[in-house]
Amino acid sequence: MVNQDCYILAVETSCDETSAAVVKNGNEVLSNLIASQIETHKVFGGVVPEVASRKHVESITLMLEEAVEQAGISLEKLSAIAVTEGPGLVGALLVGIMAAKSLAFAIDKPLIGTHHIAGHIYANRLVQEISYPCIALVVSGGHTELALMEREGSFVLIGQTRDDAVGEAYDKVARALGFPYPGGPHVDKLAMESQEVEELPRAWLEPDSYDFSFSGLKSAVLNAVNQHRMRGEEGFEPSIARGFQESVIEVLVEKAIRAVKSTDAVQLLLCGGVAANRGLRSALTERCEREGISLLIPPFSYCTDNAAMIGAAAYLKWKQGEFSSLELKAEPSLSLESWSVAAK
Repeated sequence: MVNQDCYILAVETSCDETSAAVVKNGNEVLSNLIASQIETHKVFGGVVPEVASRKHVESITLMLEEAVEQAGISLEKLSAIAVTEGPGLVGALLVGIMAAKSLAFAIDKPLIGTHHIAGHIYANRLVQEISYPCIALVVSGGHTELALMEREGSFVLIGQTRDDAVGEAYDKVARALGFPYPGGPHVDKLAMESQEVEELPRAWLEPDSYDFSFSGLKSAVLNAVNQHRMRGEEGFEPSIARGFQESVIEVLVEKAIRAVKSTDAVQLLLCGGVAANRGLRSALTERCEREGISLLIPPFSYCTDNAAMIGAAAYLKWKQGEFSSLELKAEPSLSLESWSVAAK
């Protein structure tokens, strides 16, 4: 199975992007279509699960057809159908799972249920081969985690957020500063342009902990905003944005670097939607160069939710012949560690 070319048609519908892609041998993207729902959800100030599910239903069939057509291959040439089974919004996940199961059954191809965060991690392999052991710093709207990967497809969580995820904190702070959803890019832009910085706290937790906490920082930002407004001050938003971003980045970078050193990892991977944050990319790049640590960061196009990353992760299961049954269900809280690929 490993000696022949593998073509995986992948589906991603875990939140508010409908995406379909065809990936060859786990690292060559033949097509990667993404239909974003940002404009739809912007009206509500965040993702509305029921609305997201309905939008997925509207576009999933056409997306699958177009992904195969753009890849320039036939359905018969596909090796497997991969789909995000979790984590994510249960209704949104179900749309992708039902579409993938139906197609896999219709054309008699294996089905591969895939972990969303494993996809974000293996988006890096679409750019460069990954060296092991390595540490993955996952930063997204719903996840902030440090995972140790001792071999390909093996995940051990050594740290995670105890409250808000980084992306969630960015959106809440953006809302407090008067920016629309999604707020992360607005805060990043303001922070990068600000000449002033408002000092805000860092949550380091226990000395040996790799966990994160951002709820206190979020509360500190809200308090600072209220204090400025009570005093009738204006133009304070840039300094708060920079102070917030510097606090977040310092903690993320320090804990990631410490994790690499303490585990003898040979590489650090940055993954997830917040990996598109310019401040974080810049700070992590500079620190890794100083420390002599190999760093992989996917291009902006592979940071946000997309099906190509699902195809890259699913390839690990395909190589091992680990397929899912047609009874595959949506798992909104699917564990990354439990999805690990069996050792060869």
